[in-house]
Amino acid sequence: MGKKALITGITGQDGSYLAELLLSKGYEVHGIVRRASSFNTGRIDHIYSDPHDPQAKMFLHYGDLADCEQISNIIYNEKPDEVYHLGAQSHVRVSFDTPEYTGNVTGLGSTRILESIRKNNNVIKFYQASSSEMFGAANPPQDENTEFIPRSPYACAKLYAYWMVRNYREGYNLFASNGILFNHESPRRGETFVTRKVTRGIASIIAGKQKYLYMGNLDARRDWGFAPEYVEGMWRILQHDKSDDFVIATGETHSVKEFLEKAFSYVGKDMEDYVKIDPKYFRPTEVEVLIGNSEKSQRELGWKPQITFSDLVKIMVDADMREAGLEVVGEGDEIIQKKFPDKWWKGD
Repeated sequence: MGKKALITGITGQDGSYLAELLLSKGYEVHGIVRRASSFNTGRIDHIYSDPHDPQAKMFLHYGDLADCEQISNIIYNEKPDEVYHLGAQSHVRVSFDTPEYTGNVTGLGSTRILESIRKNNNVIKFYQASSSEMFGAANPPQDENTEFIPRSPYACAKLYAYWMVRNYREGYNLFASNGILFNHESPRRGETFVTRKVTRGIASIIAGKQKYLYMGNLDARRDWGFAPEYVEGMWRILQHDKSDDFVIATGETHSVKEFLEKAFSYVGKDMEDYVKIDPKYFRPTEVEVLIGNSEKSQRELGWKPQITFSDLVKIMVDADMREAGLEVVGEGDEIIQKKFPDKWWKGD
């Protein structure tokens, strides 16, 4: 009999890729979604199955990370083997506008799940989606032993959750692990995140729907990887023989300006003709440089990234050009076919 997994944040970029990965491995997958007046399941519609179908392998449950009773009931009723906690208010800039909400959902949400596991079934394996933003102003490169200097309400909330995972692991002997993932992108990235804002904006400019792309700090440097590879890292963390904390990263850093230059150049345009700076997109406190050292993950998990920064830009530009009904360059598609000949994700 296959394993059963529960994913919070299943409708997001990571949740959708993770659901596909687990289904490809024979899991029964359960996801928690918030009830809303409109559907937000576009990223998983292609894998959703009728729950009344006896062959169904994916099921959705209404829940909210701010409601401990709902979360506890789902865990008690479904009894998953593994819980992947990806749900959060995950936009760093927005966290400055909604610090209390971010702390409640992103920070305390993890505690609610951990406490439910402790009370209901402490053999469940728990994965916490930690973030490189926790490192903040710490000197790069950053690894599992680097000090945390968070620079946003989002990072502070993630750091609280990180330490709660370690406390429940050490205090209650739970299999609870932190995956400290550095930035990871894909065609499914939310449209307000900087990489997708760039690639989607380029497609809109070429389609004649907008003239300029308004940006914030172009000097911020990030370690950008490919989301499908990173969710495989999540899975490997819970298959490890013991719970622990792992950095998942490429080990390279690039500025927002570099991303813009490469993306515009890929479609034969000069970014200087289209990019304008708008102060409203600057954060009150900035994280200047993030670059991860994933030697531990490579050594203990056998995880290693294949997609380079240049590959990532091409993959995302191709996808947004196609979505806009435009002719694509196609190099991104070729990269996927070459590096993932047996790719397990079906979308994009």
